[in-house]
Amino acid sequence: QVQLVESGGGLVQAGGSLRLSCAASGRIFSSYAMGWFRQAPGKEREFVAAIMWSGARTYYADSVKGRFTISRDSAKNTVYLQMNSLKPEDTAVYYCAASRTYFSGSYFPVNYWGQGTQVTVSS
Repeated sequence: QVQLVESGGGLVQAGGSLRLSCAASGRIFSSYAMGWFRQAPGKEREFVAAIMWSGARTYYADSVKGRFTISRDSAKNTVYLQMNSLKPEDTAVYYCAASRTYFSGSYFPVNYWGQGTQVTVSS
């Protein structure tokens, strides 16, 4: 059974940093692209960042480019989202996701979702 478990969310002041982690179970990690999405209250879930299974390529939404960094540790079956220079508009529930067929850009077909972790940025 594939499971994605996020951690690292919390409350931070504007300009601060947080690092989210997503631990993946099973054989998913070696052949799946991993991504992060977020959903703010009253808004649709949106793509944030993705990383290919090899870790060689990464993609970011324009709204987070230059502030967020996605990375993965294959030995730990874990993907990270380092978030710097946080803004109040980054407040959302952040979800980890895995895709067998992701290729590039912001179109990320999700096969598995995590349960989400809350990030709140105060002004």
